[in-house]
Amino acid sequence: PHLAALVLARGGSKGIPLKNIKLLAGVPLIGWVLRAAIDAGVFHSIWVSTDHDEIEKVAKQFGAQVHRRSPEVSQDSSTSLEAITEFLNHHHEVDIVGNIQATSPCLHPSDLIKVADLIQKEGFDSVFSVVRRHQFRWSEVKKGENKMTEPQNLNPAKRYRRQDWPGELYENGSFYFAKRHLIEKGYLQGGKMAYYEMRAEHSVDIDIDIDWPIAEQRVLSFGYFGKEPLKEVKLLVCSIDGCLTNGRIYVTEDHKEMVSYDYRDIVGIDLLKKRGIQVRLISDRDCSKTLSAMQLGCVAKVNVTNKLQVLKDWQEDMDLSWKEVAYLGNEESDVECLKQAGMSGVPADACAAAQKAAGYICKSRGGCGAVREFAEHIFLLLEKVNSARKQ
Repeated sequence: PHLAALVLARGGSKGIPLKNIKLLAGVPLIGWVLRAAIDAGVFHSIWVSTDHDEIEKVAKQFGAQVHRRSPEVSQDSSTSLEAITEFLNHHHEVDIVGNIQATSPCLHPSDLIKVADLIQKEGFDSVFSVVRRHQFRWSEVKKGENKMTEPQNLNPAKRYRRQDWPGELYENGSFYFAKRHLIEKGYLQGGKMAYYEMRAEHSVDIDIDIDWPIAEQRVLSFGYFGKEPLKEVKLLVCSIDGCLTNGRIYVTEDHKEMVSYDYRDIVGIDLLKKRGIQVRLISDRDCSKTLSAMQLGCVAKVNVTNKLQVLKDWQEDMDLSWKEVAYLGNEESDVECLKQAGMSGVPADACAAAQKAAGYICKSRGGCGAVREFAEHIFLLLEKVNSARKQ
């Protein structure tokens, strides 16, 4: 049977405009679940249903196909079931839909693989995600009602200790898998049903119970970063023009060049060095005088015609794996380096080709704190590496 992953990503959002492609820990929100779906390797096709051009662009960038949903199912009042039904009406080859929420960025491929087995091998008609919670519930008393609240799932005289109570299962909205015949009858849950219990730390729903800064911390701690295990970064190579500087060159009347940089970026380089990470600089043009004036104390290569070759030479000289190399670039000449490095980033104003190749897109522009921001991102991922080692 044809199993399709389907992410519903409408352009409208009452809370955060274009939330589905807003950067979360340097990756568009929808990118986290698309990465997990692709790496799971269980889907015959992976789709994003959207009504917005920018979301379509990001979806294709992450390797998904796009279904352009109609205005009729793109309203605030439109339901997920209506959008899924419309998708099935246009894709008759699909037998099973795995509806994955874009707002669940801590989803892992291992979860999707197990759910696919429940549907395809164990014969369930629908499977949905749940999380176990240890929360005591009480009846609601509305204003003006002359009555007392009542316990719903506990005896106040004999309150459970957490370790003595298994808790309760709640839908967390991460995904809903269902067979076509069930959806055509108007159900996402029905027939032979099963739930799939997700780990609590992977159960993050930005729509409901978490704001953006907290979500970023959760994703950096518990998110899925790809098939290859993270390694400790030992080298950062940074493009000078457009990353360390803002890319502008000021020329005085006596033909001298001047550039500007952000002191926060210099601090970021110093912090990287203190953590034992080498920082090397690279440029297409001859900016040796600028580097001399900045007194950064970094190995630098200027007038470079092939940045990738220089990067490979440095990687081999230091005897590093690519997972130990980070690269910050912003132009088309940086694209191959961004693709090769284990960790890659670009400033917010990088060219489209560089943004597409990068794993992290900074909030800061080039020459305005992007190096410092990328350094902080490296430090957070190093914490994740160290945590994994301890486990």
